[in-house]
Amino acid sequence: MACHNIMILSLLAVTFTLVIAFEPSPLQDFCVADPTSSGQPFLFSGLHVPGNTSNPLGSRVTPVTVGQLPGLNTLGISLARIDYASWGVIPPHTHPRATEILTVLQGKLFVGFVTSNPDNRLISKVLGTGDVFVFPVGLPHFQQNIGTGKAASLSTLSSQNPGVITIANAVFGSTPPIADDVLAKAFQVDKSVITRLQAQF
Repeated sequence: MACHNIMILSLLAVTFTLVIAFEPSPLQDFCVADPTSSGQPFLFSGLHVPGNTSNPLGSRVTPVTVGQLPGLNTLGISLARIDYASWGVIPPHTHPRATEILTVLQGKLFVGFVTSNPDNRLISKVLGTGDVFVFPVGLPHFQQNIGTGKAASLSTLSSQNPGVITIANAVFGSTPPIADDVLAKAFQVDKSVITRLQAQF
């Protein structure tokens, strides 16, 4: 029995040593995600061009992720330019794989995020040009232009593929739809309210 225990402890010691010795650094300089890219996997042009904000939200996101810039693959970083019309909004959303750092380039933004259960505390701030705000990974957050003119911001994200889950789209526009009785109970409203909301997505 003692020999058996020593063998188990030895195996655990070797396993923990391997876990501690894990090297998260890349094994190569880079790994282009799309080998058929047209010779410029490390270049994205056009981020200086404002996005078209003529839409119901009054905003436009121009992403630069591994999908637009294949050279980002395995590098753990991406960015996005966000343009806002007057009172334009980026609705509550999450990035399941990235923390976001937002820098205001122009205008005045009201931004915020909500902490996890049970507190669900709103942490918000009004930002001006040059201000920087961080949205922790996975937490719902939003931005709104509260000025009368246009606004713009630049976001850096800690993943080459941060993902985006827009809360309203996910809840009311899923395919197939979430059952209206589930949503009615969750939001504590009549099913007719849920039906009207689902119709918009």
